Amino acid sequence: MSEYRRKTPAVRVGNRVIGGNAPIAVQSMLSRDTHDAEGCLAQTAALEAAGCDIVRLAAPDAESARTFAYLKEHGVQVPLVADIHFDYRIALECAAAGADKIRINPGNIGDDARVRAVVQACREHGLPIRIGVNSGSLEKHILAKHGAPTAEALAESALYHIALLEKFDFEDIVVSIKASGVREMIRANRVLAEKCSYPLHLGVTEAGTAHIGTIKSAAGIGALLCEGIGDTIRVSLTDDPVREVEEAHNILRALELEEQGINLVSCPTCGRTQIPLIDMVNEFEARRSEIVCSKRLRVAMMGCVVNGPGEAREADIGIAGGRDEAVLFCRGEIVRKIPAASAVDVLIEEINKL
Repeated sequence: MSEYRRKTPAVRVGNRVIGGNAPIAVQSMLSRDTHDAEGCLAQTAALEAAGCDIVRLAAPDAESARTFAYLKEHGVQVPLVADIHFDYRIALECAAAGADKIRINPGNIGDDARVRAVVQACREHGLPIRIGVNSGSLEKHILAKHGAPTAEALAESALYHIALLEKFDFEDIVVSIKASGVREMIRANRVLAEKCSYPLHLGVTEAGTAHIGTIKSAAGIGALLCEGIGDTIRVSLTDDPVREVEEAHNILRALELEEQGINLVSCPTCGRTQIPLIDMVNEFEARRSEIVCSKRLRVAMMGCVVNGPGEAREADIGIAGGRDEAVLFCRGEIVRKIPAASAVDVLIEEINKL
């Protein structure tokens, strides 16, 4: 993977930073009714415990702003984003109630006076604005020009909204272009990345169930991150939002973009395998909570010595199977032989020593 990362300004969202040199931030969105303050508090706590960096809440009316105040009053530390459509007054209420970022499309809230009012409120409270564009929300004049929600049309829409904010000297901006088609989402973000320097929020919208949605998200988000494009991500799933966070971290681990955590490398097994590797890998995954890892590690679990210290030479630590036994190796060098029955125990023990 290229070490290049697109250069962007750093945008502060509460106690987190998006863009600049900050790590890729993981986001999710509450599925509870925003008017259910207690339910939102519980779900926010669950997301934060799962490693969510930023939480978004739907804000359908001015009354929903009370929930932002409630969450802050009850000690929520994870930054909160107000997701607003059409009514600029809701943005003003949420900004005053404790939201850490406002998600809005400036072109959808009315004339310049309304856009200026939102900009002034965000500037007063030190809040950034996230512009959110998707294939179902294109402006009529842009859709007429391109004939369909093409990648170029999506990027043009995003630039149009950016210009509405820049007109009032507001540049504390994060931009997202999402589409349910993976290739359209990738192409649109590539176009936008060339035409603006703002941090980008990546996601495949309406991706589907946990299984297929994660595949789509990994393909779309992963392709762009490998090109150095993207500063914060959301894996949109028809599932528990906690699952979104878990899968987002899995994508970052697979790309070795997390500052700490385990990137597990394991072979698919073949006729050379003489240990129950599939069961051993499943056991290791089930026992991840026993691992205290303050650094980023590549861990290998391989079925034989051909795939072990050889193909997994770059792993920080790993095991490879033999006949009813395994070898423990570090960075391609065999350390010692161990019984296959205790290989997972030994591996976890050695990881915790690193």
